[in-house]
Amino acid sequence: MKSRTRMGVTQTQRLQLSTSLHAALRLLRADAAGLARYLEEQAAETPALILREAMPAPGEWLPRWSGVLPRGEGPPIEALAAQGPSLIAHVLDALPGLVPAGPGRRIAIALAEALEPSGWLGRPVARIAADLAAPVAQVETVLAQMQQIEPTGLFARDLTDCLRLQAQEAGVLDPVMAQMLSRLDLVGSGDWPRLAKLAHVDEAAIVRAFRHIRSFNPKPGTAFSAVSSPLREPDLTVRQGAEGWEISLNRAALPTLSVDDTATGAAHARSVLRLVESRNATLLLVGQTVLLHQRAALETGPAALRPLTMQAVADTLQMHKSTISRVVAGTAVDTPHGTWWLRALFSADMGSEIGAAALRSRLAQIVAAEDPAHPLSDDQLATVLAADGAEVARRTVAKYRTAMRIPPAGRRRSRPN
Repeated sequence: MKSRTRMGVTQTQRLQLSTSLHAALRLLRADAAGLARYLEEQAAETPALILREAMPAPGEWLPRWSGVLPRGEGPPIEALAAQGPSLIAHVLDALPGLVPAGPGRRIAIALAEALEPSGWLGRPVARIAADLAAPVAQVETVLAQMQQIEPTGLFARDLTDCLRLQAQEAGVLDPVMAQMLSRLDLVGSGDWPRLAKLAHVDEAAIVRAFRHIRSFNPKPGTAFSAVSSPLREPDLTVRQGAEGWEISLNRAALPTLSVDDTATGAAHARSVLRLVESRNATLLLVGQTVLLHQRAALETGPAALRPLTMQAVADTLQMHKSTISRVVAGTAVDTPHGTWWLRALFSADMGSEIGAAALRSRLAQIVAAEDPAHPLSDDQLATVLAADGAEVARRTVAKYRTAMRIPPAGRRRSRPN
């Protein structure tokens, strides 16, 4: 039998995104860094699109530094951070490879117990040495070993020490940086001329060192919070104002955007500007809705997070659930309790006023406060959580504990040497 070739005409339909719609969807998912990269790409191709790096004016520091960096002569530096769920567990896991068993291990455990949620030591080294009846020099030696634990900056004595450790690791601890770290009050107020005079350099060198400082993490311990984001620029900021919580975009994380109508590509530049403005408006609207729902967490910490679903936010704003998902995918928000992922503030309703993220945070607090010599089992943790209004099974506690990298009770127990 001979085969025959046939020709036919068929009609099909398919959905194809326009270039502008594709760009809009890309920007919805972009965080501050991703948006900045996109704008740099567009500016390189479009002469009419002008980008200028936003340099914070005096007093307008990065949001994640608020409450940490002193401005002028003021009160002592405070470590403002939420309790990390596995910071202590992370430190105890690292001990065997750093400090051998013996007197040094006892000092290491005492240093770990003095660790603040920010990652700094909460007590002077001399006082810890006195309590242990150990020489200060020996405690200093063990402290130097503990400061090797990642992320760099843990076990710092104060903010200056924290930044010095990170500058040293980055290879930028030169005389100019050392001078700036010794006068953080001038850095906080943006007094570049005075810093340049003290360091015997021009202001350009001070600004270059300042950009390095901006990239450091002043509170490395907050990376272990159940809802915290990694070290990065937040997209939104939340501050307590005279009329309540004020949610705004972090303009310092983005370049200033303008259009030159006389240059080539002005029409495309204006469309890019409209896309960015639309993205920012949507991000701010979604962020306000989520964060105002979580007022209690903003006031007291992540342990007070309430159940919230993306569908509920979509219904409130009359948007599609996929739009909410794209907006919150990589968005970070700076709060009085650290920098949080906006996505982490969502959780399923567990039949009570506590959400899954709040459950993780509360579990972290219980473990951090337990007696190291008698850690709580999963059954005991479930009992404590039930007393707080969160009825969960032992296997649920074990699941959350494992996901949070918290070792079981047997491995959390510290034995006297």
